[in-house]
Amino acid sequence: MNKRVQAAESIILHHGANREELVQILLDIQKEIRWLPKDVLELVSRRLKIPISTIYGVATFYAHFSLHPRGSHNVCVCVGTACHVRGAPRLLDRVKGELGIAPGETTKDEKFSLTTANCLGCCALGPVLVADGEYKSNPDSAELRAYVQSVE
Repeated sequence: MNKRVQAAESIILHHGANREELVQILLDIQKEIRWLPKDVLELVSRRLKIPISTIYGVATFYAHFSLHPRGSHNVCVCVGTACHVRGAPRLLDRVKGELGIAPGETTKDEKFSLTTANCLGCCALGPVLVADGEYKSNPDSAELRAYVQSVE
């Protein structure tokens, strides 16, 4: 049994294999292994006795879940209206240039993932991004480079 399946098994047992806790189980698994691989979803399906189609339905309905590997560091750029009019497209271009990936992608070394959000709830700071849970108001290229280098 591989490490991620072992981790998922432990999480399922922690929740008592309670099918009513499907979303929380998926959240805990993703927090642990950063994504929801097919073999893990099949395990969840078997242990909770829920059809795999239902598991995939939940995993694809919520934008938080990822069926592809994610980086250990996530950068999310707000592209909502307030941030957009304040320069979010330029900020997103800077981030893409620094990371070398587009939104929805993960660097080959699985160090960084880039996502976008329609609103991060801090319009007055716009344009804004969240890097590993820390909000940054319109960081310039030097600040982005410093962040990337600080986690390498």
